[in-house]
Amino acid sequence: MLVRPDERVPIARLLTFLEYGEHLAHDCAKAQVALAPDKGMQRFLLSQARQESAHAWVFQGAIAWLAPKHLGDSPFLPALDQYRALLEDALQRRDFLETLMAEQIILEGLGEAILARIEEGLAKRNAPFSHLRRILLHQEEAHHDFGRRTLDRAFATGATSPDVLRVRAQEYLALTDRMVSTLGDLFESIDEDPQLYMKRAKSYLPIWVAA
Repeated sequence: MLVRPDERVPIARLLTFLEYGEHLAHDCAKAQVALAPDKGMQRFLLSQARQESAHAWVFQGAIAWLAPKHLGDSPFLPALDQYRALLEDALQRRDFLETLMAEQIILEGLGEAILARIEEGLAKRNAPFSHLRRILLHQEEAHHDFGRRTLDRAFATGATSPDVLRVRAQEYLALTDRMVSTLGDLFESIDEDPQLYMKRAKSYLPIWVAA
């Protein structure tokens, strides 16, 4: 794999962010099972929880290979911890639709944007396990699509509205902005523009969120 020595720690730290995100996604999907209104959704969410756990394991392996020591601090953690607190509050209120927006739409969108961009760089570097990486990215896309389809049905039935969720979305979006901002130095150290990551992440958001 053609990764420069000075790129190993920054890439590993970006993967650490994704690993933490996978743990949060796993915990959320597992909790969402109890809130999902039908068996089909429950089965999907159980499958998602298993996949998120496997993704975290994959990232752990990649991090151990790239930079087994001296990763340094994780500046994104305060924002991610606050994101978890907001999401756990929605789960405690049993607001299933808000949790879908926060996890499957916003957080998965950010993770998918970062992962897709990293994948482009890994492909250029002839990184191994390309098939495994494609499977992981495809699964993340499926989680995101599940959230979009479920919320579209909720809008159609009047269970909630874009206006209601858009108001709630602002706190979550502000925190994802902070996450990318704190990762800015890492992006720049591997010759990546952090604003491109944020722009791509927002391109994954439905119009009703981004409006």
